[in-house]
Amino acid sequence: MDKRNVDVVVISDVHLGTYGCHAKELLKYLKTIKPKTLILNGDIIDIWQFSKSYWPESHMKVIRKLMKFVSEGVEVHYLTGNHDEMLRKFDGMEMGSFHLGNKLIMEIDGKKAWFFHGDVFDVTMQHSKWLAKMGAVGYDTLILINSFVNWILNAFGREKMSFSKKIKARFKDAVKFINSFEQVAAELAIEKGYEYVVCGHIHQAEKREIVTDSGKVTYLNSGDWVESLTALEYNDQSWSIFKYEYKDFVKDEIDEGILSDAEDLKSKLDINLLLQNIKYEIAR
Repeated sequence: MDKRNVDVVVISDVHLGTYGCHAKELLKYLKTIKPKTLILNGDIIDIWQFSKSYWPESHMKVIRKLMKFVSEGVEVHYLTGNHDEMLRKFDGMEMGSFHLGNKLIMEIDGKKAWFFHGDVFDVTMQHSKWLAKMGAVGYDTLILINSFVNWILNAFGREKMSFSKKIKARFKDAVKFINSFEQVAAELAIEKGYEYVVCGHIHQAEKREIVTDSGKVTYLNSGDWVESLTALEYNDQSWSIFKYEYKDFVKDEIDEGILSDAEDLKSKLDINLLLQNIKYEIAR
């Protein structure tokens, strides 16, 4: 299958290690692109809910695919989020073309772009982390129930539905938080002189220009790989939102995201060691 050349790809909120993660779909997407720069904008591995009892092979394959990008010389920037915040103490670590940080400032075609996860704007995260963690468990459970309901709907030829989107739409506070999140990010970016501000965290893909009295900025959000299945792509001097559509991926062409022996890179032992270290850090 031909791969698309893309200058910059941004994904966030994958939540590897949780039931809601669509790892197979993400892997299929990654196998169709050839990025120059890949930015993982937080919550890629859900360390909050990390459990050795749930780590499917498909989740491991995503990690291997990311490592393959690094081995090919693709600039991969892993920016930390709240669900993988324990990695923040390794800010500034570099291994070849792999970079770990808490934020990233990059010049793209002469314009400055500011990348960060966005949990810094979440008051719950800053002052009631235990409540945020309980909410994360509740959200994962909701997604699991939603998947079962959608399976039944699909069996009867009915349209799928999203519980979380319906809940967000019904509660004004949720809509208000999202609008406030975007506005604050935009105002800070304008103040700092950036043309683009790119976030994750709120699981809602977006691309829009925000204008204030001080100037304007293009606000972008990469969405997630739990419900939205979206990514940001920058190519030909323009940003776009990629939306995964099942009809665009033929099962025979990409068999459930299986990696070939060449793509494996003999890296499984290294990944297992990485996961062991993560478990060790969580237990400390």
